[in-house]
Amino acid sequence: MLAPEPVTRTTCAHCGDECADDALISHGQSFCCAGCRTVYELLAENNLCSYYNVSEPQPGQKIPAVELPGRFDYLDSETVQTQLLAFRSDTRARLTLQIPQMHCASCIWLLERLYQLNPGVQASQVNFLRKEIAISYNPSQTTLKEVVKLLAALGYEPQITLAELGPAQAAPDRTIYYRLGLAAFCFGNVMLLAFPDYFSFTEELATNFGQFFGYLSLLLALPVLAYSARGFYESAWQGLRHRYINLDFPISLGLSALFLTSVHDIVSHSGPGYLDSFTGLVFFMLIGKWAQQHTYDALRFDRDFTSYFPVAVTVLTPEGERTTSVKELRVGQRIRVRHQEVVPADAVLMQGAGQIDYSFVSGESEPVAKVAGELVYAGGRQVGESVELEVVREVSQGYLTQLWNNPVFQKAEKQTLETYANTVGRYFVALTLVLAAGAMLYWYPRDQQMALRAFTSVLVIACPCALSLATPFALGAALRVFGRRNFYLKNSAVAETLARANTIVFDKTGTLTEVSRSQVEYYGTPLTTQQQALVAAVAGHSTHPLSQRLAQTLGHPARLLTEFREVPGQGVCGVMNNVRVKLGSAAFVGANPASTASAEVCPGASRVYVALNEQPMGCYVLLNAYRPELPKVLQELTPSYNLVVLSGDNDAEQGRLRQLFGPKAELRFFQSPQSKLEYVAELQRQGRRVVMLGDGLNDAGALRQADVGIALTDKITHFSPACDAILDARSFGQLGTFLQFSRSCMHIVLATFGLSFLYNGIGLTLAVQGRFTPIVSAILMPISSLSVILFATLLVKLAARRWKL
Repeated sequence: MLAPEPVTRTTCAHCGDECADDALISHGQSFCCAGCRTVYELLAENNLCSYYNVSEPQPGQKIPAVELPGRFDYLDSETVQTQLLAFRSDTRARLTLQIPQMHCASCIWLLERLYQLNPGVQASQVNFLRKEIAISYNPSQTTLKEVVKLLAALGYEPQITLAELGPAQAAPDRTIYYRLGLAAFCFGNVMLLAFPDYFSFTEELATNFGQFFGYLSLLLALPVLAYSARGFYESAWQGLRHRYINLDFPISLGLSALFLTSVHDIVSHSGPGYLDSFTGLVFFMLIGKWAQQHTYDALRFDRDFTSYFPVAVTVLTPEGERTTSVKELRVGQRIRVRHQEVVPADAVLMQGAGQIDYSFVSGESEPVAKVAGELVYAGGRQVGESVELEVVREVSQGYLTQLWNNPVFQKAEKQTLETYANTVGRYFVALTLVLAAGAMLYWYPRDQQMALRAFTSVLVIACPCALSLATPFALGAALRVFGRRNFYLKNSAVAETLARANTIVFDKTGTLTEVSRSQVEYYGTPLTTQQQALVAAVAGHSTHPLSQRLAQTLGHPARLLTEFREVPGQGVCGVMNNVRVKLGSAAFVGANPASTASAEVCPGASRVYVALNEQPMGCYVLLNAYRPELPKVLQELTPSYNLVVLSGDNDAEQGRLRQLFGPKAELRFFQSPQSKLEYVAELQRQGRRVVMLGDGLNDAGALRQADVGIALTDKITHFSPACDAILDARSFGQLGTFLQFSRSCMHIVLATFGLSFLYNGIGLTLAVQGRFTPIVSAILMPISSLSVILFATLLVKLAARRWKL
């Protein structure tokens, strides 16, 4: 007798679903539907089949056209492009679009390879949480219209809202409210229909109408399964498709077990089923999701640094210059942007020679020359003399946020606590499945109803949601506290790194010293009033603290230069009225330090040497005035941290600094910007966690290299994407408190981990014994998550109160 031929099943080459007998065939592959076949053909024609880990077909064919006649013609309008594009030059245009259709890693994979579908696209980067894609393209090779049509052809038509400038804002998602409302309605009615089964005195009613009530309850439970619980199933399925078991997988199993068992009981007339537990389970879990989402959205908004972003700008008024926050910048105002300052808003150049470095925006390091009347985009950095601009579009702090969070400036290190929570969560899900199966196998021979109760209770109650919520809520609350005290962190990972730091490196000038309090004295060949005006004009074009102090002392006439150059760590050079002015170190201006009358005066002071037409004239002596809070800060930091001072000045201040920092601190002088960076890197190679405090152009490399780079700011904040945090100088005295508070927040996160484990341990012990009904488990699960949120935020507030923050 011949053995029957084995039944073979064909799976779809795109989505992995089982194909019917009449499967569609293309490129030698089987597909379950025309949609899967179309997507596969699209990828195959553009050499993107590595997505499936199969052999690649021959590339070179064009993407199939999507018939959308005239739909995107409005994107050819110059006015529309001006509103949508965040940056535009002859070789690059950049914009951010809202893509609400993206939902998984496959979407990210495809959207970040648009450059293979259209050679004019230079780069595309997805922000999955915000459902946004940032696209850079070459206007000489493609157009905005073609880029949008490409996205539409792929099934990711962007949501373009011209009512708002810059990136389109997504409408608030109210799906959770609709699902919760439907679940509440159905749960209430199913509970009402279940009364005959709850009370014995309604036995006659149950006998006469029990079957009818059962089918009616089943009818009410169907929309809960199909719509209200849809999110749990979608999340679990997406995880399985990518070979990942997420937190919604055991929940989906529990819901399926309850629903299928209830259907069997009702159809076979063997019992009333558990539809009250099923609808109640969905209802209470949706309450938990709504509360978590609502709390986290509020917390995320409160900790968004853009609501109080400290970047300031110099506004030109009839009364003179004044410094204001970019939040208060309005269209039509005149602003001054100095050397190495970032343009905070789109503006038209009015005076000065613009040399705009757009490397932070486009990656192109070559400065773009601008003349009066030309548009300068926000995010560009002026290189050279200061320029006057007139604002034509209000500042987009969301755009500055994108600039600050540019991946180019991100640290390679990840949040260890977040990674730990995710890792533990995956193992916890596996343990949950084993316990649920074991409880069902144990109880099934003894009590089938108890087996179902134990199985579903374990799946529902043993959820590590609380574990995954601990870190973002605790650290998010910490960022709020820091923000209220004028300490602005880029993200929660910075708070975690601060807590694990063991070495703090300080720059001296402008960081330890308060340049605005320095006394300025001149030694050398007397300068005429006209020569002093030349010195003040050149100094006023620089952002260096000593230059700013000198310009403030001499007066700052708004005069244009014909040439300007700044050499980090050495000095500045400018030409005005055919006079070349050099300000900086003795070596930079060609002066002999011993030849000036200041050689024996104030050996610990900072000096700015002056040369006119290459002829050394003398020097300005600025008596160093250390910040009054410095002794208190050092007293708090010395017991717990290794302290280092990196100064570009000479070692005349060594004795004074040694007295302040103590014998264990390391003091280094004559440090160039490159040597500062190399020293920080050497500390990191020794296994140290380095926090660098600095300001100005000289410290940009070291700030970026350090584990945490903190830019200390006084009157004007020099926006630098390279830093991880911005500390207002008024809060410098609380630096030690900030570091101690960050350590307390890490202890709070670990405490919330312990609370989550304790809850799950107790809950699982009772669940495997069948002492929890599924609906009670459904109530306790969101309560546990909310309790962790409440526990974390309250402890952070108590810690802030303890440290007087």
